[in-house]
Amino acid sequence: MYSLLLFIVILLPGDKQIIEDRFLFEENSISDFYLYTFEKSVDKDFQDLSRGKLKSERFDSSNVRFVGNWPFGYSCATAVDSARNLAFCGSGGGVYILDISDPSGPVKLSEDMRTRGFVWKLFYEKSTQRLYIAAGEAVLEIWSVQDSRNPEKLGSYDISDDTRDVAVSGNYAYVADEFPGLRVIDVSTPSNPTLVGFYDTPSSAYGVAVSGSYAYVADADSGLRVIDISMPSNPTEVGSRDTPGSAYSVAVSGSQAYVADADSGLRVIDISNPENPLEVGSCDTPYWAQVVSISGNYAYVMDLAYGLQVIDISTPSNPTVVGSCDILSLAYDVAISGSYAWVAALRSLRVIDISTPSNPFEVASFDTPDRAYSVAISGGYAYIADEVDGLRVIDISTPGNPTEVGSCDTPGWARDVVISGTYAYIADIFEGLRVIDISTPSNPFEVGFYNTTDWAWSVAVSNSYAYVADGGGGLLIIDVSAPSSPIPVSFCDTPDEARGVTVSDSYAYVADEDAGLRVIDISTPENPTEVGFYDTPGSAYNVAVSGIHAYVADADSGLRVIDISTPENPTEVGFCYTPSSANGVTISGSYAYVVDEYYGLRVIDISTPSNPTEVGFYDTPGSPLSVAISGSYAYVADGDAGLQIYENLLAGINEENRNEEKALKITQNLFVRVAEVEVHGIELPTTLNVYDLIGRVIEKKIIYDSSPVAVGSGLKPGIYFVSVKGFESVKKIVKLR
Repeated sequence: MYSLLLFIVILLPGDKQIIEDRFLFEENSISDFYLYTFEKSVDKDFQDLSRGKLKSERFDSSNVRFVGNWPFGYSCATAVDSARNLAFCGSGGGVYILDISDPSGPVKLSEDMRTRGFVWKLFYEKSTQRLYIAAGEAVLEIWSVQDSRNPEKLGSYDISDDTRDVAVSGNYAYVADEFPGLRVIDVSTPSNPTLVGFYDTPSSAYGVAVSGSYAYVADADSGLRVIDISMPSNPTEVGSRDTPGSAYSVAVSGSQAYVADADSGLRVIDISNPENPLEVGSCDTPYWAQVVSISGNYAYVMDLAYGLQVIDISTPSNPTVVGSCDILSLAYDVAISGSYAWVAALRSLRVIDISTPSNPFEVASFDTPDRAYSVAISGGYAYIADEVDGLRVIDISTPGNPTEVGSCDTPGWARDVVISGTYAYIADIFEGLRVIDISTPSNPFEVGFYNTTDWAWSVAVSNSYAYVADGGGGLLIIDVSAPSSPIPVSFCDTPDEARGVTVSDSYAYVADEDAGLRVIDISTPENPTEVGFYDTPGSAYNVAVSGIHAYVADADSGLRVIDISTPENPTEVGFCYTPSSANGVTISGSYAYVVDEYYGLRVIDISTPSNPTEVGFYDTPGSPLSVAISGSYAYVADGDAGLQIYENLLAGINEENRNEEKALKITQNLFVRVAEVEVHGIELPTTLNVYDLIGRVIEKKIIYDSSPVAVGSGLKPGIYFVSVKGFESVKKIVKLR
């Protein structure tokens, strides 16, 4: 059973306009970080089972296994080891390690640090050369970075809500855990961190700093909270000080606490008497104070929309802005090292020279990925349409450890990608069709393009033509027989916004948002003609075709199965709702793989198209937008969480071909929680055995005929294996409750 708790932070129209005026933003790009926070609760037995062997695995799943990820996305955190000339950049669900010996040219050393949640904050402990990662999704991770090229994960602790910040002092990590407040974790044994104490703050704990026997928590609407941690097992609040807005970050220097207060800039609070903290000074910033770092007589405040603000705090009662550096991007974090400020901006790590505080200026940047919007697989590579950053090429020859090998920027925002031969075709939402040569995956380069009339959302390629779902421009057909010179041939207008397209035989199938599925005859590319349509109940975002059926990802209306055997009269024959909004769909074998906006990858059995049934899922860490299939692996473009790779554990289990000499079918019914076994093509009667994880036979049945046999009704929740005499393979079943 699921329950969904939605928290909404409202930005005033004028405030949002400030950001929209400064940056070209798509819908929801601000909301990714501030408008929506979700808390999902599930049945404990089901949750514990879905976690498998990893304690930190907080992601619901059934019959789908996490394999690996390349999770890099928006940059939100940074830390620096000045002694070793290293910078750490939290990007999406991973951390880049950079050599900053030459600050004007950071060089990537490693991209092997990958978390299962969004990286909100980093704390670097120089004495141990350990990096503590506040990785969202309720996880604190501990990594050794002694070998900067080969970081090693030491351990993790699964907390309770959303890990937003961490500070380490002695043997303890102090975690700002949003709604539950402060968590105290014993990290003396990094491989086995243990919760020893907690204090539930009144609001949302976003930031934490430790000084002496006190933890200072930036607690959103409840301002600064001062917590006595002299007894880590029993932290106790001893004082507090409200701030005018929302306290997001806190730094301590001497007897002063410096709070980045979203609505009112920098607040300076005297903590010489922790039981009675007093505000002694303040300094407003232009928009939204996000984080603060102290170095010498200066406070460095990241203002969300106006970059780095340098504030002189030599007189704490009169802090004054003396310099600023506009990042021209959303700025989330800052670390200071010598004469440089290292700023985590939306899609990059920026290097700011602060040797003259009154005149900070940017000297270099290291680009990080954007939102993974679409993915295609070819050979041993995944090709990601990565919005602002164009095409990223990921080596997936080892699915558990995918690695970026190449990239090619596009002028707008890459929204879809398909591969044909040695070319990648990109639907760039603002700049139309882009054709990229991928004959050398490590060095992709653009060879041709065609600027479409509207927003290019999706692309399909068949024979020598590219078919572009061009928003309000409908279906656009482009001759790509000469990839360096794409030529428009024709178009077919559609009633609404053409969002997705696929081609099968002589027809193009267009997901046309509120106008549903449109069927267009393309047998004569110069004269495409709509011959039929089916108005789905939701908003058609994507479509896939297999045989005589079209499968439509229909937003709030889930997966719709449309019979297209008569193109002039498509008819719905089945449907399967998904938990929130179906964004994309791909077909492989007897499964439809649907990406659902808030609930990840859903695996739907379509062996009976009139009765599609969900048989597996994995609640991904991001908001998935697209999925591609290769064998039993699903490659999910997971938005801010980059590329996620999963295995469908049912692939090959539910498959049945009665033309073969022997056939075994095991179907799990997740509602009555039993498995049904059918056998064909062997001598009956035969024996069926159910084994537990240590190999004990805990259920035995005789199969007398080909009728389904139910097993597992009396089993406790867990993982079991089924063997049938006459078949060499052993199949896995899962008992949920």
